[in-house]
Amino acid sequence: MSELQKNSLLNDKIFHEPKKDNTLVKALRKYCCIQQRWVFGIMGMFGLCNAYTMRVSLNLAITQMVNRTKIETDHYNPDACPSDNFVRNITSKISERPYATLNWNEETQGLILSGFYYGYGITQFLGGYLAEKYKGKWILGIGLLSTAMFTFITPVVIRIGGSTWLFILRVLQGMGEGPTVPGMMIMMSRWTPPHQRAIQSALIFGGALLGNVFGAFISGVIMSGGRDWAYVFYFFGVFGVIWFILWTFLCYSEPNDHPFITKEELEYLSKTVTRAEITSKKDPVPWKAIFRSPAAWALICAGIGHDWGFYTMVTDLPKYMHDVLKFDIATTGSLSSLPFIAKWVAGFIFGFSCDYGIKKKWYSVRNGRILYTTIGSTFPAILLVCASYAGCNRNAATTYFILAMGCMGGYNSGMKVNTLDVAPNYAGSVTAIINTVTTFAGIISPHLIGLLTPDSTLIQWRTAFWVTFVVMVGSNIGYAILADGKQQWWDDVRQFGYPPSWKHGPIIKDDVPHKSLTVVLISDNEETIKVEADKNETPVTK
Repeated sequence: MSELQKNSLLNDKIFHEPKKDNTLVKALRKYCCIQQRWVFGIMGMFGLCNAYTMRVSLNLAITQMVNRTKIETDHYNPDACPSDNFVRNITSKISERPYATLNWNEETQGLILSGFYYGYGITQFLGGYLAEKYKGKWILGIGLLSTAMFTFITPVVIRIGGSTWLFILRVLQGMGEGPTVPGMMIMMSRWTPPHQRAIQSALIFGGALLGNVFGAFISGVIMSGGRDWAYVFYFFGVFGVIWFILWTFLCYSEPNDHPFITKEELEYLSKTVTRAEITSKKDPVPWKAIFRSPAAWALICAGIGHDWGFYTMVTDLPKYMHDVLKFDIATTGSLSSLPFIAKWVAGFIFGFSCDYGIKKKWYSVRNGRILYTTIGSTFPAILLVCASYAGCNRNAATTYFILAMGCMGGYNSGMKVNTLDVAPNYAGSVTAIINTVTTFAGIISPHLIGLLTPDSTLIQWRTAFWVTFVVMVGSNIGYAILADGKQQWWDDVRQFGYPPSWKHGPIIKDDVPHKSLTVVLISDNEETIKVEADKNETPVTK
């Protein structure tokens, strides 16, 4: 039998004898009333919620882990606010916090809180690369599973090795979460149509806000009444494992990989989601083009401002509430969650309005991203400074914090989703670059604030918030100048070609003889079949 006849028989077997669905797959495809891109969005939201609960659990717990010995003299400091219980002695204070046995000063606490971001920055590039080349589902999922396990063993590590071992553990936790956002972005680029990017971004990245709300509130409840802070880490470690199990069964890296996606949704995504028609696993990431791209630098600028302001709120707001405004731990947990609820709600409002404005052509994609990034940066910067000038007026200060974080919801419809506009094919790598650079905000911000606020007084915190103002407003100016709203040429060189000004050599390997593309075939029973075809041959369709 000739080679041509063998190939003909093989094609007949593939195209005319498709694998039949089992009963479970048929039932899921028939009765699942939620489109799979929204299932991914919901699970992605809970994934980021899981990531941030594990990230911030220490931020509130540390207020109950550290033994303060100057509490009885706090009310003599003219820059400190009075406590709810104005007069009390050290003995009664210790009886309310029996597990506050660690003698860490503010500088040590700031260093420990920043440790997570050292590890977080290390694995950004690796996570983005692996998510693009392999399966984003597993890169993201296994990373979060490892963080859940590290979170669970945190109390044991602290009691054995103290601050040194805790710092190392926080670095490892950061390494586990490093691939989270690059992996999520590359999956969003596969599952999200362009006209739904802002609302899908609001849904998924709203999980980070829910994580802060859930983490702060539950931590406050768990530790209220003098209970052991160790239960906080046990609770969120188990929560992370449960999420991983659900993620494994419900989500897939590509629509073509999904076993029970409907034919209608698969066809819809294949028509609307921007993908390179021909790609090769041997194509390198176009690093030299990305680093020369103004659009990429715009995202880096905006990312620095966002992460500086966000990490300041996430890491240090519980400390400000507890140490400066003198709320008790249960109230601190509840009030610390309110700003993140505001950002979550505002994120959906901004997402709907941004998508609607672009659809109605009230503004271009570029101008829409700049508008909402400006809302997310300038207004929060002003409001944070206002909170510091509110003094000991708790209601006013809390209101300013809530409004500031609510306005930061504009970032989700601005620079956060802008990555998918400019680089849908290399969203993971571009996000890795942004997160690697902006992770320094997570490293520097808590450590710098620890240095600026050694006594946690209002005057010291006011200086810290002015620094935040300068960083957020300055970064927004850079973004507004450099931002773009169109897919960049380096994201798909085979389609757009090289610009006339490019003099830095090829960025893809056109000499690779066999670059495969995926042909998606839908049989009568809605079975998805993938066939690899040589790019020089005409693919068979059915």
